[in-house]
Amino acid sequence: MNSSVEIAPAQGKLGILLVGLGAVSTTFIAGVLAIRKGLAKPIGSLTQMGTIRLGKRTEGRSPRIGDVVPLPGLDDLVFGGWDIFEENCYEAARTAGVIESTLLDAVRPELETIRPWPAVFDQRYVKRLSGPNVKKGKNKKDLADQVIADIRKFKADHKLDRLVMVWCGSTEIFMTESPAHQTVASFEKALEANDPTIPSSMVYAYAAIKEGIPYANAAPNLTADIPALLELASETRVPLAGKDLKTGQTLLKTIIAPGLKARLLGVEGWYSTNILGNRDGEVLDDPESFKTKEESKKSVLDYILQPKLYPDLYEDLCHVVRINYYPPRGDNKEGWDNIDLVGWLGYPMQLKINFLCRDSILAAPIVLDVALFLDLARRSGLSGIQEWLSFYFKSPMHAKGLYPEHDLFIQLMKLKNTLRHLKGEELITHLGREYYD
Repeated sequence: MNSSVEIAPAQGKLGILLVGLGAVSTTFIAGVLAIRKGLAKPIGSLTQMGTIRLGKRTEGRSPRIGDVVPLPGLDDLVFGGWDIFEENCYEAARTAGVIESTLLDAVRPELETIRPWPAVFDQRYVKRLSGPNVKKGKNKKDLADQVIADIRKFKADHKLDRLVMVWCGSTEIFMTESPAHQTVASFEKALEANDPTIPSSMVYAYAAIKEGIPYANAAPNLTADIPALLELASETRVPLAGKDLKTGQTLLKTIIAPGLKARLLGVEGWYSTNILGNRDGEVLDDPESFKTKEESKKSVLDYILQPKLYPDLYEDLCHVVRINYYPPRGDNKEGWDNIDLVGWLGYPMQLKINFLCRDSILAAPIVLDVALFLDLARRSGLSGIQEWLSFYFKSPMHAKGLYPEHDLFIQLMKLKNTLRHLKGEELITHLGREYYD
């Protein structure tokens, strides 16, 4: 057995700060409250239902993950957050229309106590939304200071021991790195100068990292993955994760594409289209926001299939992604995939997938897992990019010079081996020679 990492206990209350109290956040909060009361099960959550094999297969040790590493209990979670709309969490959940009314009413009193704080918001970055509950300040540094004040008040009011922040807000317009993003000094100067290359999401990320709070980006925005905020995270010893939660169509791609590649089946084309009618769909109806999402969704196949290594199979792959806003569907997302395959002797085949899913139902357990694992990372002394959490993201953060790992099964092995490493358990390679030598 290897030596374990010293992990601080998960004592006291953990505050989960959510940027955006829309469909994903309210489904997450209401779900946790319902599970606390025994009204539902935490289906889809690795931290709550997942097991981890320890040692050899012959040992029969496969405990729950929560029995191996110290994670906060659901009763120890306290929720707070920001939104441009003034509705409390019960009203926002009713508006989102994800959770059926009987279950929602069972947790109504707790949800009604959670009211959003005024948000940092600029319509230049999310063009299809506007709301009245917005902070005002002389510059973006002032707005960041206001966010920090909200955080400190929330922590004091609820006597919290630790905090985690998750961006669950809308997809911002497509952005690339600028000179303002290169160092902490240049970034802070740009905050004071109201630099347009610093969107709202970066203001929140800066505030969290400055306060020593782990930060996760559940959207595809350029946010914490810039040199300045990575530098700041190194200084404050903050763990980071992101970006863009892997929920519907991309989740299936990261399951199916590794299987096709493993059997060396060629792929000539992969056409993906979606319809959805929630706030996310409305935001993505703007071409500039869609560009951000498109980049996140389209990169997956390139990295999994590795066309440079397998030119005969994937070099000429035609990959098309479409997202269509269709209000009647609400949070019910439907994705269609048509995959044109090539088999033995060049014979053509097709695979067609029709996935009717609930976007927020798939996202809510991921928000829970990411928050709890980031808190674990912080208590374990880990900081910077937590690549072992790539399992949850469409566009995983990664060290400069590396390609991101998108294969869901490799990602899960990396995640579980990280947990084994933290506890000093033997890493599992699946070589298995010890059973036969």
